[in-house]
Amino acid sequence: MASNIQPIYSADVPFPVQPFSLDFHSARLTEKQFEELCRNNPDMKFELSAKGELIIMPPTSMESGWRNSDLTTEVTIWARKDKTGVVFDSSTMFTLPNGAKRSPDVSWILRERVEKLSLAERRRFARIVPDFVIELRSPTDGLEDLQDKMAEYIENGVRLGWLIDPMEKKVHIYRGNGEIEILDNPEKVSGGDVLKGFELNPREIW
Repeated sequence: MASNIQPIYSADVPFPVQPFSLDFHSARLTEKQFEELCRNNPDMKFELSAKGELIIMPPTSMESGWRNSDLTTEVTIWARKDKTGVVFDSSTMFTLPNGAKRSPDVSWILRERVEKLSLAERRRFARIVPDFVIELRSPTDGLEDLQDKMAEYIENGVRLGWLIDPMEKKVHIYRGNGEIEILDNPEKVSGGDVLKGFELNPREIW
């Protein structure tokens, strides 16, 4: 496979309505090739599964965009007061221990863990697992696919994850011990021992 990967976006070709994947299992993209692909196509969002599948994500709609912005803002406001960790937006990609490269809609990592990374590591898709992640379901997202992604986060070391589903008005809570709790139209979701003192009212983004 050539290492000089060129942009695949064309103004004449519309973005896909739903995420789709290309199987690179037999000819795995190297880390350098994947970084080149992302750099050469800045208007597109990619992820890479542990199996080597290149996942091409559709652009965010206005509705999902403002919801995601609100979520990031809520966590950031809390984090600035708490000062124990750093918040990352949906464009941030992490390399998980299983080799997958994922970009949660919102993520948070203890500051002491971030500071252990070198500057070079921070400028790449760092091999670090967030302590907390949020995935916001959009109309183009299949619920089962997101549930699989949340399970992958937990299996790779995420301590707390929220799958927020505005369409069903539910919040799926994934904890590091493997426990899964589903809240139906909750007025409050707590960050528990991971995000101490943080509470979110999901009804404000339904």
